[in-house]
Amino acid sequence: MSKRATSQKLTVFIIVWFGQLISLFGSGLTSFALDFWVYQQTQSVTQFSLTALFTTLPGLLISPIAGALVDRWDRRWTMILSDAGSALATLFITIVVFTGTIQVWHIYIASSVISVFNAFQKLSAATTTALLVPKKYLGNASGLVQIGESASELFIPALAGILVLKVQLQGVLLIDFATYFFSLAALLIVKFPKYKTTNSKNTNQEKPGFTSIKSDVIYGWNYIVTRPGLLALLIYFAASNFLVGIVSILIIPMLLAFVSSATVGTILSIAGIGTLVGSLVIGIWGGPKRRVDGILGFGILLGICMVFTGLYPSPQLIAIAVFAGLFCFPFIASCTEVLVLSIVPSDVQGRVFALQGVIAGSSLPLAYMAAGPLADYVFEPLLANDGLLAGSIGRIIGTGAGRGIGFLFIWLGILQILVSFCSFFYRPLQSLDKMAAKENC
Repeated sequence: MSKRATSQKLTVFIIVWFGQLISLFGSGLTSFALDFWVYQQTQSVTQFSLTALFTTLPGLLISPIAGALVDRWDRRWTMILSDAGSALATLFITIVVFTGTIQVWHIYIASSVISVFNAFQKLSAATTTALLVPKKYLGNASGLVQIGESASELFIPALAGILVLKVQLQGVLLIDFATYFFSLAALLIVKFPKYKTTNSKNTNQEKPGFTSIKSDVIYGWNYIVTRPGLLALLIYFAASNFLVGIVSILIIPMLLAFVSSATVGTILSIAGIGTLVGSLVIGIWGGPKRRVDGILGFGILLGICMVFTGLYPSPQLIAIAVFAGLFCFPFIASCTEVLVLSIVPSDVQGRVFALQGVIAGSSLPLAYMAAGPLADYVFEPLLANDGLLAGSIGRIIGTGAGRGIGFLFIWLGILQILVSFCSFFYRPLQSLDKMAAKENC
């Protein structure tokens, strides 16, 4: 490939990335503001957890079909239509807010619609990276994507809090709606390169019916299950996502039990700094050569951070723990993306990424459904001031509101460490690095 062609493709990647980054900021502001609105209106951890469920489950359910269609469709136009659909769903929420008729179920519906469109958008964006970026730069490109996501995590909590006070929820929604135009403009001014299929049998493009889509989904599933290492990696993420998913839902209720909402925003912003620093490191470095060891090693470190997050009700300790924990995420995400992009042919990537999301993310809805009941009816009562464990474990980690959630975090962290450590000894999983090296030769 000539230097000029490579430079043109990288320019397209940067333009698309920047447009998506602006849209990501807007969506993050809305998500943060709506989550707080639901919790303030209901004062229920279970209702709060349901917002995450409706944000995740519809996208997971549609992903296998979305993956098959993304492999068939023009990926640029798929991203354009997906962003437009999400913008319309945001407009719906904006209208019900302005008219004063907003209900919690409105948020659930809009979140579900956006989740479906995001499934198409993310799969198109992920598979496009391999078309625009040479394989030797995939780690750096993945790091750049992680930088955008971490920057949003860094600034959104504090910025959302300020904007809700200044322009209220209506203003935040209008800002989000406007950011979609940046993403659409970026996609409309560029052209994506064509890609050649490695095997014409992989995609039944000449038969655009349900039967051929079903066949494509089955092909993607068989592609994964016939590669034990790839399947093992996805099962590992399913287990890890369940553990981390519970923590991600309960971290705000735990913090609100003993600090103000302003302090919560500060701690979450510090967490965002951790992700940003990790993204900068992976963007410059490109990641370890042995990607699987990178995933599992940082998985163990993540588990240690989860333990410290629940150990004691200290804002300073929790801030350090979440900083270090989120520092791990860009390394895990980048190593995984580079592995899959290096191993899987371009014309199969949509289906494989989709089923990867379904398998690895299948535990997230379970985590979101389990988080509220575990907190409200099991762990919080155990460490109430007069709870069953108040005189034993409570003497070490404290008692009262939020300490049961902290105790749950400790157990989740221990399980994360064990799952990651045991995965080191599964040989098919370790073989993925050899497969990737062979494909890159």
